[in-house]
Amino acid sequence: MLSCTDFQRILYTMGSRRARGVSRQCCFDIFHLYHIIAHMEQMSLFDREMPKPLADRLRPTDLSEFAGQEHLLGEGMVLRRLIENDSITSMIFWGPPGVGKTTLARMIARKTRAVFADFSAVTSGIKEIRDLMKQADDNRSMGQRTIVFVDEIHRFNKAQQDAFLPFVEKGAIILIGATTENPSFEINGALLSRCRVFVLKALSEQDIVKVLKRALTDKRGFGGQQVVISDDALSAIAAFSNGDARRALSTLEMAVLNGDMDGLGVTTVTDEILKQCVTRKSLLYDRQGEEHYNLISALHKSMRNSDPDAAVYWLSRMLEAGEDPLYIARRVLRFSAEDVGLADPYAMTLAVSAYQACHFIGMPECSVHLTEAVVYLSLAPRSNSMETAYNNAKRDVEELPDEPVPLIIRNAPTGLMKEVGYGKGYMYAHDYEDRLTAMECLPDSLAGRTYYEPTGEGKERELAERLEKIKEWKRKHREDAEDG
Repeated sequence: MLSCTDFQRILYTMGSRRARGVSRQCCFDIFHLYHIIAHMEQMSLFDREMPKPLADRLRPTDLSEFAGQEHLLGEGMVLRRLIENDSITSMIFWGPPGVGKTTLARMIARKTRAVFADFSAVTSGIKEIRDLMKQADDNRSMGQRTIVFVDEIHRFNKAQQDAFLPFVEKGAIILIGATTENPSFEINGALLSRCRVFVLKALSEQDIVKVLKRALTDKRGFGGQQVVISDDALSAIAAFSNGDARRALSTLEMAVLNGDMDGLGVTTVTDEILKQCVTRKSLLYDRQGEEHYNLISALHKSMRNSDPDAAVYWLSRMLEAGEDPLYIARRVLRFSAEDVGLADPYAMTLAVSAYQACHFIGMPECSVHLTEAVVYLSLAPRSNSMETAYNNAKRDVEELPDEPVPLIIRNAPTGLMKEVGYGKGYMYAHDYEDRLTAMECLPDSLAGRTYYEPTGEGKERELAERLEKIKEWKRKHREDAEDG
């Protein structure tokens, strides 16, 4: 960029040339030329491309640099063969962030002989899709394949996804979608049925360490610098990244850029610097997505398996990721009846109390109340007889005709109802010595049906014994009534 001194020199030159007979117009032309050069230099400061993040610079260019996903990209594996043979079909890459979904798509772009279109579900709409599909049709008419890569395809709504469907069906495009969400929930069934789903897994810590070491030696990373960082530090970054290579590389970049550089240009990443870069792990969790259901399922099944340690771990995972404690409390309350039930009737009382505590004081204080309920329910005796009883009755309700309520147990608030037989013959149990009667309360077609079958666990053992005595008493008195 030209300085004030440069402009003074230009003006002096103009004056000297003017004195030597150079025309005024020529002098102004010279000034104008210098002004343009100065402006171009000034603009170049703003137009100059900013350095790309380390994760982007180090993105693998071929399969030899790709970390993890051996189940898909190992020698002889299906996806590897499809890429190497340029025989790609419509597919969905499903996996957590930072595991290589977009990288795989870009590898395909470099490898394929087809037209490759990169599409973003965040910034594109129906119009852009239709324009692209028209171009794909034109390509097809000339015998050219078109591969369309849609990043974050789960962000497209139903109408946008439907716009791809006819072109996938007739082979005008090969669709490659990338998503962090379960395709079963987020992608239209018709579109999903025409795509092969490849599940990418979170990278192991060993895979992440390999990526970090490559960043330190590759010229696209820090290969041109002298960086001193311990293996323990690399392992700490790998653990912090939670299987996400992008997060790991961003953390390494931050640590190196803030490292201590000596007079010889050697950068050292100290433990203190590393601690500042890995202050708190960001937990992978989506309160509306699949991971939400995965974790609550893990909590429920750990309690059912009488494993309080696992149950507390999954509880902590959900709470620390920001889950609503009232949601967890409701699921715990359901568990108290579904899996414990009358084997320990106090379980429901404790679950209700935990819910109320969450409502009254919220997080983080209510975490201990939920922990108490989760541990207690994990160790309580098991009985699913409540759920079984209801489901058995529900099956009859759904499959059998709607039987009328027996007259004997109908209420008769009016004289007319009494006249037509409502409540006739009703036996009030408290009027009898054993507080029991032989009256049948089920419809005739269901008489003798058994829905509740108690277990021999905990408190329910006592209830089972009492129920058996009640049933025996009723059998005997009904037989006596028939004989009499």
